[in-house]
Amino acid sequence: MNEFNYALFDEVDMLRDLFGSQRSEFDNDKIDELITEPLPILPLRNIVALPMAVIPLAVGIPRSVKLIEDVMAGNRILGLVAMKDPQIEEPGPGEVHQTGVIAVIHKVVHTDDGSLQVIVQGLERIRIDEWLPPDPYLRARVHRVPEIVEEGVEAEALRQSLLELSAQVAELLPNIPEGAVAFLEQVKDNRQLVYIVAANLRMEIEEEQALLEEDSINEKMRMLINSLMREKEVLIIRKKIAEEASEELNKAQRDYFLRQQLEAIRKELGEGDEQEAETEEYRRKIAEAKLPPEAEKEALRELKRLERMPPQAAEHSVIKTYLDWLLELPWNTLSEDNLDIAHARQVLDEDHYDLQKVKDRILEFLAVRKLVQERGIEEAEGNEGEVPEAMGAILCFVGPPGVGKTSLGKSIARALGREFTRMSLGGMRDEAEIRGHRRTYIGAMPGRIIQAIKRTGTRNPVFMLDEVDKIGMDWRGDPSSALLEVLDPQQNNAFRDYYLDVDFDLSDVIFITTANTLDTIPPPLRDRMEIITLEGYTEYEKLRIAEGYLVPRQRRANGLRRNEIHFSEDALRTIIRDYTREAGVRNLEREIGKVCRKVAVQIAAHEVEQIEITPDHVREFLGRQRFFFDAALRTERPGVATGLAWTPVGGDVLFVEATRMKGKGNLVTTGQLGDVMRESVRIAFSWVQANAEHIGVDPDLFEHSNFHVHVPAGAIPKDGPSAGVTMVTAIVSMLVGRPVRSDLGMTGEITLRGQVLPIGGLKQKVLAAHRAGLKTVILPERNEPDLDELPDDVRQSMTFITVDSIEQVLEAALRNGEEATPESEEDEAVAEPALP
Repeated sequence: MNEFNYALFDEVDMLRDLFGSQRSEFDNDKIDELITEPLPILPLRNIVALPMAVIPLAVGIPRSVKLIEDVMAGNRILGLVAMKDPQIEEPGPGEVHQTGVIAVIHKVVHTDDGSLQVIVQGLERIRIDEWLPPDPYLRARVHRVPEIVEEGVEAEALRQSLLELSAQVAELLPNIPEGAVAFLEQVKDNRQLVYIVAANLRMEIEEEQALLEEDSINEKMRMLINSLMREKEVLIIRKKIAEEASEELNKAQRDYFLRQQLEAIRKELGEGDEQEAETEEYRRKIAEAKLPPEAEKEALRELKRLERMPPQAAEHSVIKTYLDWLLELPWNTLSEDNLDIAHARQVLDEDHYDLQKVKDRILEFLAVRKLVQERGIEEAEGNEGEVPEAMGAILCFVGPPGVGKTSLGKSIARALGREFTRMSLGGMRDEAEIRGHRRTYIGAMPGRIIQAIKRTGTRNPVFMLDEVDKIGMDWRGDPSSALLEVLDPQQNNAFRDYYLDVDFDLSDVIFITTANTLDTIPPPLRDRMEIITLEGYTEYEKLRIAEGYLVPRQRRANGLRRNEIHFSEDALRTIIRDYTREAGVRNLEREIGKVCRKVAVQIAAHEVEQIEITPDHVREFLGRQRFFFDAALRTERPGVATGLAWTPVGGDVLFVEATRMKGKGNLVTTGQLGDVMRESVRIAFSWVQANAEHIGVDPDLFEHSNFHVHVPAGAIPKDGPSAGVTMVTAIVSMLVGRPVRSDLGMTGEITLRGQVLPIGGLKQKVLAAHRAGLKTVILPERNEPDLDELPDDVRQSMTFITVDSIEQVLEAALRNGEEATPESEEDEAVAEPALP
């Protein structure tokens, strides 16, 4: 059935007046005569035809169009039955109801799309006796089913009740024409009254079909009375809601008003209350979650607010989100620890080469946790509520980039069998990132600590806080201060996120922080952590790491088999020396990966089947050499000395250059030197000037010359006192014309008295000298104990000269009996020990 177009019929109103008119043309005898022959049956979708009712139909299915055309060519009589399933396009005999009406077609109009607009009028009830073959449409043998019309007091009482309810409903409906109630009172036939009311009452298809199938008129009236009473109640409530809301109704409240009507109608009809079901679901989840008392109390309080709040309220979704966060957090979910020390040692050795001191400290940490956990009940007597110091230790891995700080945290998690989560603190400036936002703000969320705990699904993950030395601070707060509570074992068992506003226990979390330097970490935060230093790797260590870890990993990452590519030791050493210069191995792995990709292209193109990488292949695949051991080239002329420096990313080699020209005794420094380093230059120059005669320099030279000290590279800021001995050596070398040894580096702070003071970061500086190819290092005598921290291969391959005065430095650093060959007039002046 298509949608009926009433505009096609000017006389529809007239045809509707036929309802209830006497059927002089089709009386019962005539109908009985017509149905002796098989009757065409037209299925109706979403409509039930009633006797005496005029019905407009839209017919578009070819089978039904054929039926209408054949009927119009005959006696205009057909049967109308309702479909059981309106989704079926062409129903068969078993898919329609057996009781329907015999009807007469009053008018048919053909439309442009080939469908028909038809007006029919029901005559009498019929019941199907036998279905005939449906060709080309449904046909059946039927018989007329007359209703049972009762007489008496009961029938009259039912009639009066039906008329009274019909009048009341008509008053509540806005579009009922005047005179409709008076017309109903004039109808004396109860059968006719039943079908008039039924045709104009909103009923479900099943109810209307049941009304049609009922034989008793009295029962039909009872069914209509029940439907009218329900309709009346709905209309009364609807009117009441409209009256209450009309005073405050405005454009913004329209949607809310309509939903309130819908909710009230559903409630009166007894339909399920979705909000109540949702509330009960939350109540069940709260009971099952076994929340701590404070969290459970807060959850129930918010749930009570949710019950009283309409779904359209702005805060409704805010409360739901809050409850979801509370219920999804792992309040009682813990991973079972694997505290097997042998297993932990195996995991650490599998994941990392060497780092023996670091591994030992981690194993100590795990061993202590194991013993405290096993013996905690016995030892905790009298100290209830206190967290054992070892159980709450916070480890901080400090070292240059690429030495394996983050991967160590992952290894600890794997060794313990815990979940691992990581949060980067670099550039964080907002305290709310740690503690969350208060729920008064739009779009508020918990802090990243609670978010990470939720993601892991356990209350005791290994939690890595990366780049703790790079936390910022501005008007939004200080995140490092917020971390004080998180990283304090005596406080984090009651960590309170601003969004949750209830305590959450973080005492079972293993927090591990990483940093490149300790200088920028606030002292109170640093005091809460146990520092474990990871130094840079030597060339030998990098070679072993590349062979055992980096090459296999890059081979797998680039789809290569073990027998297809092999790196010779010389090739790896070439990559380490000529293409990387770093404390860690991150760039080394990157260069190895680049070689593997070049080989992958050749294998994929069937140019080679397998290849052994040699130094020549490295240069072919990676291009020109990037790093050079240029200490010999730089120091072959007087006035240049090689110093050692510490940086947050490891040690490094720097050169100090000194020169002089005619002038009035001025001293110029360049190279982006910081205040401390400029003071070191001034101290060095003052010592040289004060000891000029002792070192063989004319004191009057300083009154007629200007001096310039430069530290390349000029674009990199530099600071610190440890280059003092290098400054003195470069100035003296320039003045006496003796070059500094090319294989030698030095470090140490000086005083005006010529003493050499100890410095920090010696291990990183020596490793940088080793990477740069230097063979000898001059260092302060008081730093000699620090040499024990160096790897054995570095100590064996280098010579260390300990000094406590600048004279010892000059004696060891300057070449004996050698003077530079002047290349220009200026160079000749520089090479002279003194001016006349």
